[in-house]
Amino acid sequence: MGAATINWITQTSFSPPLVAVGVKADSTNHHHIRDTGVFAVNILGKDQLDLAFNFFKTHEREGDSIGGQQFEAGKETGCPLLLNSPAWWECKVVGEVAEGDHTMFVGEVVEAGVRSEDQAILMRDHNLNYGG
Repeated sequence: MGAATINWITQTSFSPPLVAVGVKADSTNHHHIRDTGVFAVNILGKDQLDLAFNFFKTHEREGDSIGGQQFEAGKETGCPLLLNSPAWWECKVVGEVAEGDHTMFVGEVVEAGVRSEDQAILMRDHNLNYGG
């Protein structure tokens, strides 16, 4: 069970609800997703830039925390759901496209939750970009 900041993400379908995430092929999280067939998306709040930076490096579970953050295991997937993230989705992989140095995993959202009404963090608000 791992966690990392992922910023290549998009909705791909309303019915069923699908999202796609781009994950670096040689990363620990890539192996976790491929091995388990599940992943979770924790939506960070606009004031959680430090948390986003913390998870630029992949973290593994340590007791009841991951990357120093408390979490609960998702009911549907067992994936870590950060207790301080405003919202989250649990997803089961229904497809993937492996081209180049990233794999695009398509996941069906099987559970979701909202913990607060905080606005989501956006890269453009912090003048950031992803270089792979």
